[in-house]
Amino acid sequence: MTSLLRTAIVGTGSVANLHAQAVALHPRAELVAVTDLSRAAADVFAARYGGPAVHDTLDELLAAEHPDVVLICTPPVVHREQALAAFAAGAHVVVEKPPAPSLDELDEMRAAAVAAGCRLAVVFQQRTGTAAAHVRRLLHQGALGRPLIALCQTLWYRGEDYFSVPWRGKWETEGGGTTLGHGIHQLDLLGFLLGDWASVQGRLWRLDRETETEDASTATVTFANGVVAQVATSAVSPRETSSIRIDTQKATVTVDHLYGHGHENWAITPAPGFEHEADAWSLPSAEERSDHSVLLREVFDALLDGRQLPETADEPARSFELVAAIYASAAADGAVITPADLATHPTHRSGFASPVTDMRGVRG
Repeated sequence: MTSLLRTAIVGTGSVANLHAQAVALHPRAELVAVTDLSRAAADVFAARYGGPAVHDTLDELLAAEHPDVVLICTPPVVHREQALAAFAAGAHVVVEKPPAPSLDELDEMRAAAVAAGCRLAVVFQQRTGTAAAHVRRLLHQGALGRPLIALCQTLWYRGEDYFSVPWRGKWETEGGGTTLGHGIHQLDLLGFLLGDWASVQGRLWRLDRETETEDASTATVTFANGVVAQVATSAVSPRETSSIRIDTQKATVTVDHLYGHGHENWAITPAPGFEHEADAWSLPSAEERSDHSVLLREVFDALLDGRQLPETADEPARSFELVAAIYASAAADGAVITPADLATHPTHRSGFASPVTDMRGVRG
């Protein structure tokens, strides 16, 4: 790897701006090329970010520019083919969530990365920030006692205009509903804090939106360390919040935010009798918020220095497996799904289409 990381962006929609800004902030990274289905959109985007080369296709971009890293900011249905093309060209890949429409496709992407000697990082920026790192360390070191029960909520609001985009709300093109598209962020943070999952029971609901997929879901998740978590995800909640609560033997940890968190969003409340330990749990004095730029900086630094990907970018399948298990459970009328079940699942490794309970016609 050279001392300057040559990056390319595929897809110039809204999230690509966060990637371009992160590249601009990194002293050893440069945006050299972009591509998009719309040449006009790509031209406008390139002009906004210093005039990188614009190519009509990813294949043309890879052949002409030989980037070190390809940042994939397209809808999930094309992530696999774009990642495989990048790996075949010898480039590392950073892909937006969800990493693929299915576990099978993610498996292909991971295997292709290994075969090419490249790295695959998935953007789950909620893992980043000094507060998340600090709380994770406290939990893993046992400083808060054994974690017992958790709540994980992604209560967002997306109107009918949001679903008017042709590829949204359809199993074939989006891969899933609000569980996959929205809830995966908080599920990823929950898994980052608590570790491996042990079982899932889930249900999918259509409460108000005209979609094939769900606009809400509920689930019970158990973790290998014994924690029981209740998970609720919604795209029909006017007062939006993203929140996690973890009750341990010594304290309650909470983070309440929306699309990103800083120290002000976190709290550690001691249980009666443990107030004297609270000072040792205090958040660090130097703060860094969760952000795309933090995640991409850590990934870029690791690639440039020849190190393994950071904890904020490893385990690309964990949260994806949790989402897949919720869909698989819903398809089996709320049956318990374990990692062993999911590993050999006959349908839900290749896609997440599942029955959705339609409540729109119910009147009290």
